[in-house]
Amino acid sequence: MLPTHLLFGRAFSEDPYAVYAELRAAGPVHPIDFPPGAAAFLVVDHEHGRAALSDPRLSKDTAFSAVPVNPELFFGGTMLGMDPPDHTRMRGLVAKAFTARRVERLRPRVEEIAGGLLDGIADRGEADLIEDFAVPLPIRVICELLGVPARDRARFREWTAVLTVPALTAEARERRREAARAFNGYLLDVIAERRDEPRDDLVSGLITARDGDAALTEAEMLGTVALLLIAGHETTVNLIGNGMLALLQAPGQLELLRSRPELVPSAVEELLRFDGPVERASQRIALEDMEIAGTPIPKGAWVHVSLGAADRDPAVFEAPDRLDVTRAANVGRQRGHVAFGHGPHFCLGAPLARLEGQIAIGGLLDRFPDLALAVPADELRHHRTGSIVRGLVSLPVRV
Repeated sequence: MLPTHLLFGRAFSEDPYAVYAELRAAGPVHPIDFPPGAAAFLVVDHEHGRAALSDPRLSKDTAFSAVPVNPELFFGGTMLGMDPPDHTRMRGLVAKAFTARRVERLRPRVEEIAGGLLDGIADRGEADLIEDFAVPLPIRVICELLGVPARDRARFREWTAVLTVPALTAEARERRREAARAFNGYLLDVIAERRDEPRDDLVSGLITARDGDAALTEAEMLGTVALLLIAGHETTVNLIGNGMLALLQAPGQLELLRSRPELVPSAVEELLRFDGPVERASQRIALEDMEIAGTPIPKGAWVHVSLGAADRDPAVFEAPDRLDVTRAANVGRQRGHVAFGHGPHFCLGAPLARLEGQIAIGGLLDRFPDLALAVPADELRHHRTGSIVRGLVSLPVRV
């Protein structure tokens, strides 16, 4: 059995892909000790990982776990912790408000926000791309999308900093509860205001979304907004940070992309594949005794799909450990990357993350032709706090 520290250890967090390659060579499915006391399995290849992400025999609801867990730690109360028909109903309603048109309308504003942040970096001549760019960009965008005024962004950022980190100690759990209470109280006030005076923002759209007589409950709106804030924010921060580090470590690819900016959209897809923002998908739990790639999975067992491992599978991607910004981003539906998941739980915020990633990375390359790391790459560290995300603590650069 793979020990828990394999997923959460410092050494693994700095370079998981060599370990994933060894595991994949030994087989597509491996027993793992997470959560403690549960029968749990890690899927590390593309074929079976992709299939598991849409397998109806695997539930997202932790109530079906063979061992008791705190659902709040595993997206309980949000779409990520639901199965059909509840998930289908709720996702359909959210999709009516969080439309592609609404996202695309944000493009000029995202460009404006990114431009202002780049101006600040240019004035200083150096920056931490995480703290000074990758974090504030999506926070400002999501706050504007939700209709949160500028004066409240600092509080939103404080709450996000607590709520995006799993609470693994009693002290951390209490901080998380306090942040959740403050966050929910704030959102309830916003929802009440929008009921009285609707605006052209996402909260108003969620309130008015209807499918026949069906509408989101207040609790569902809270869960949805929290999920959009937390999952959407983390995804974009890590897409920008991981992507820029990958490019800075591949100067030939960096220069190619700088000389051919039309490649930025497909390059973002390659960066998502190469070192994506989400290391493994959120939990699945077996509703019945089943098999994955010949491995018995007992009812109530947990199944974790490593998105990072699947996207480096040589059976699907030629030379998967090589960054290639000209690589076809989606070679048919069967062979695309799974950085945003697959199936019913495919990331609803993917269009926004892609938009922000394209504008952010394109803007950095266009604005700073001499952009370079300010510290040796081996001094950089990734977060490792039990989270499913993969991202840098900091990314110091000179411009």
